Amino acid sequence: MIRTSCIETAPGVWKLTLGSGERITPFQVLSRRAAVDRMAMLPKAGCCPLDAGQITTRKTRRGFEVHLPLAPDEQIYGLGLQLLSFRQTGLKKTLRVNSDPRCDLGDSHAPVPFYVTTGGYGVLVDTARYATFYCGSTQRPAAPRETGPQRGIALTTEALYAARNSAEFREMIVEIPGAEGVDLYLFAGPEMGNAVQRYNLFSGGGCVPPRWALGPWYRVRGDFSQAQITAFTQQLREEKIPCDVLGVEPGWQTHAYACSHVWSEKFPDPAGFVASLRAEHFRVNLWTHAFTAPSSPIYGALLPHAANYTVFGGLVPDMLDGEGRKLFTEHYRKTTVVLGVSGYKIDECDGSDFIHSPWSFPELSEFPSGADGEQMHSLFGLLLQDSAARLYHSEERRTFGLVRNSHAFAAAQPFALYSDLYDHRQFVRGIVNASFSGLLWCPEVRESASGGELVRRLQTAVVSPILQINGWYIANPPWKQWAVDANNNGEFVPGWEAWQERCRGILELRMRLIPYLHAAFFRYWRDGIPPFRALVFDYPSESESRGIDDEVLIGDRLLAAPLIDDGPPRRLWLPPGAWADFWTAEIHEGGKFVDFPVVEGRFPLFVKSGSVLALAFPTLHTDDPRAFHLEVSIYGDGALPAALLEEYAPDRPFDRNQANLVHLAWNSQKEELSCTREDPHSRPLYSVSSVRFPGKEQERLS
Repeated sequence: MIRTSCIETAPGVWKLTLGSGERITPFQVLSRRAAVDRMAMLPKAGCCPLDAGQITTRKTRRGFEVHLPLAPDEQIYGLGLQLLSFRQTGLKKTLRVNSDPRCDLGDSHAPVPFYVTTGGYGVLVDTARYATFYCGSTQRPAAPRETGPQRGIALTTEALYAARNSAEFREMIVEIPGAEGVDLYLFAGPEMGNAVQRYNLFSGGGCVPPRWALGPWYRVRGDFSQAQITAFTQQLREEKIPCDVLGVEPGWQTHAYACSHVWSEKFPDPAGFVASLRAEHFRVNLWTHAFTAPSSPIYGALLPHAANYTVFGGLVPDMLDGEGRKLFTEHYRKTTVVLGVSGYKIDECDGSDFIHSPWSFPELSEFPSGADGEQMHSLFGLLLQDSAARLYHSEERRTFGLVRNSHAFAAAQPFALYSDLYDHRQFVRGIVNASFSGLLWCPEVRESASGGELVRRLQTAVVSPILQINGWYIANPPWKQWAVDANNNGEFVPGWEAWQERCRGILELRMRLIPYLHAAFFRYWRDGIPPFRALVFDYPSESESRGIDDEVLIGDRLLAAPLIDDGPPRRLWLPPGAWADFWTAEIHEGGKFVDFPVVEGRFPLFVKSGSVLALAFPTLHTDDPRAFHLEVSIYGDGALPAALLEEYAPDRPFDRNQANLVHLAWNSQKEELSCTREDPHSRPLYSVSSVRFPGKEQERLS
C-alpha cells in the first residue's frame, strides 16, 4: 500500500496524495479558486467521509490502482455526462473522451472522474488519463466461509448476469493507466447532495448566466449570409417569436473545418452586423473550433505552439502553452469580442472513434507543454472554456456559450454541453446526470418526425439550462416544416400557423420562468446546488428516487417530467409532500407514483405546495422592461417565500456586490405580500403586477 498524506484542504474536503501524482491534471492546470467562504456555510463535516485506512493502492505494470470501500446497498452516481445509464452501480466505465458513446462503456463528451454515492460523500480522482472505474462490479478472493444454499439455475441471460448478492463484499476500484500515483479529493456530506455542493464550490461555485442567456436561442442555417440572417431575425420579431440569442454557424468564416477564424465575404460589415442585431436585442453567438487552418493569419505564429498532428488539416493549439494560448485568444479578442459578439459555440473539441475516418488528434500526439494526446483530449474543451471565460472577463464582459467537451472542476465555466446526438430519451437523462458532476446540458431541438415530437422536444428544452433551437441545416423554423428536405424546399406543413402558435406558447413559458431560473443559478453560485438536478439529489433516502432519470427538479420549487412520446398517461413519481399541478392547480400527495394524462400543450410540471412562485411577463427578449413585471402565484398557504436576483451590471462578470436578493413572502393572516430586499437602499428592478391564487377564483392587482 502506498500513501503519502491526507489533509483537509478546504471545509469538508480532504486531499489524499497516493504515490506520485502527475503534473498535468485538472486541478493543476485549471485557473480556479475554491469558494472557501461559501463552503464554510455548508453543514459541518466532522471528519474525512471515508476511513483512509480502508483505501488501498497498488502499483502494477499497467498503472496505478485505488481500492475504495462500498457499503452493501450503496448506490453510485456521476462520472460525468453519461447518456446511456443513470446509476453507475455494478458497471465498469472507462472514462474516455468520445462524442459517440457506445454500449455504455464510459465514452462521453464530458468524462468527469468524480462520483457520489448514497453513502453521503463524493470522490474526485485528479487525473487526465482514461481511468477505468469498476463500480462495485468485481470481487477478489475471500477467506473460506460457510456458503448458503445453492442458487437456482438461471434460465435467462438477464438472470445469469444479474448483480451479485448485495450482502457480498463490494468496492470501487479505479485504475489509472501509466500513472505512478494520484491525488484523491474526498467531499463530505452528510447527504450526497451536500457532497456535490462542496465539489461545485471547490470548483469556484456554479456559474451565473446573464439573463439573456436564459431566454430562447436560435441557430440559423450554416450557409446564411449577413443579409439572410438579418431578414430571418426580422421575421422572428414580426411573428412574435421570443428569442434572445442568435447563433451563427460556420459560414461566418472564410474557411471552416479547419478554421480561419476570419470573417468571410458573406459578412461584409461584421461590426455593423453585430451592432444591428444588438439594436434588435439579439446577442450573437459564433460557432467555432480551435483547429487552425493554413489560411488563418495566426497559423505561422501558432505552428511552434501546436501538436505534432493536425485535425482537418489544421493545427491543434497547445492550450497549456502560455504563448500559444495567448496567440489564439488575442486573435479572437480582436476579431470578435471587440465587435460585441457575446460568446461561442465551441465545436469538435472532443473526438470520435466510431466513424469511418476518426477526425481528432491521436492519443499518441505530443504537445510543446509536455502533454500527450490522451491528456489533451481530456482537458481540451475545459481549457478552451477557461480561455474564453478569461478573455471576456479581461474585457469586463459577460459571456455564456456551448461546448462539446468538458471535464473536472467545470462548474464555474459559463458553458453548457451540447451534442450532435439526438436521442430524446438520452437528452432527458443528460439533464439529470450532468447535475452530479458540475456540468450543464443543452438538449437542443432540431428536426422532428412529427409536430407532436417537435412540441415534446421543445418542452424538454424549456426545463433545461439552455433552450436552443438549432436550425443549422434548415432554412425555416421547424414549426413551419419539421421534415428537413421539405423545409429547405420551402414546403410548409398544412396549418403551420397553429403549430407556430403552440411553439410560441412554449417559448413564452420559458420567458415567464426566467426570474425563477436566474435565482436558481444564483443558488448554484452561492450554495453549489445545481439548478437542474435528479430527484435523488434532494431525496436520497427515498428508494423510489434512486432509479428515476426522466424527471427533473428545477430550483427549489418546481418538478418536471418531460414527455418522450404521445403514448398512454405519463407515469411519474412525486417526492413526499404536496405538489400542485402547474396547469390546473390540482393537488397531488407525494411519496408515490401518479399518472399524468397526456393533454395537448401540457407536460407534467408541478409546484411544491406552499410556494410563492414569481413569473415574468412573457416578452420577446429579456431587455424588454416588461420582463421585470411579475405575476406572483400563491400555492397553498404560501409559507415558502420566493427569492429573486436583481443584477445592476448584467452585462459585466457576475459580482455579488452588484446584485441584490429580493424575498417575496405571503402573510396568510394579513393576506398580503411583502417584498424585502437584502439591501433596502438598492434600486428595485422587479415589480409585482398581480397576485394569483391558483385553484381559487381570486386575483389581486399589486
